[in-house]
Amino acid sequence: MPHDASLASDASIPVDCHPRPDADQAQYIVGYGSLMQDESRKRTSPQAGPAHPVEVHGYRRGWFARGDSIGFSTTYLGALPDTQSHLNAVIYRVDIGELTATDQREASYCRRRVPLPDIRALEKEPSPALAGQAWIYTNDARTVATPSRRFPIVQSYVDIFVSGCLEQEQRFELKGFAQECLATTQDWSAHWVNDRLYPRRPFIHQPRAREIDTLLSQQLPEYFAHIRIE
Repeated sequence: MPHDASLASDASIPVDCHPRPDADQAQYIVGYGSLMQDESRKRTSPQAGPAHPVEVHGYRRGWFARGDSIGFSTTYLGALPDTQSHLNAVIYRVDIGELTATDQREASYCRRRVPLPDIRALEKEPSPALAGQAWIYTNDARTVATPSRRFPIVQSYVDIFVSGCLEQEQRFELKGFAQECLATTQDWSAHWVNDRLYPRRPFIHQPRAREIDTLLSQQLPEYFAHIRIE
């Protein structure tokens, strides 16, 4: 998911894209992109409950959420319903106000309800059973587009996504969780630019740079070797 709301035209978004939640039930958000990272998530939902690692069935994650068509932009992570797929993610509780704020953040996505039986907790310690409404932000299948030279994958966004995966892996001692993030993400591309500030010394701006790059180079060598410095 983008950490800004500057995605493609809202004209393609159906009127029921953000259905009214039941205020009498607990509300949860499933985050699978930038919302996986603590810092990024808390910018929108500072009062949200703690994030917990989960596996969600019935959706596929991929690089097909295209940015604004005006000027230079990028391709973000998105999700589409797919009964044959699953992805790992986080789930966290929000109030109605923070759900509305996340709708605004993810303005070019549709919020869809996820059946609770399709969400499997990944923590080693037993966690309370979910009760309420769980939501995930998805794309319109008619507007998806994979990365291109004009709309590449950018490292600054990959950093947010992968660092969120690493946070979960380390916090909950889930070996291979970050690798699973990459394995369950489709449409990786050689159209990928390194837009980190001062890329020769990236650790100044991205403390996990070496950890992220090691994981990417091991799991996606065919793409990592072609990342260009912007």
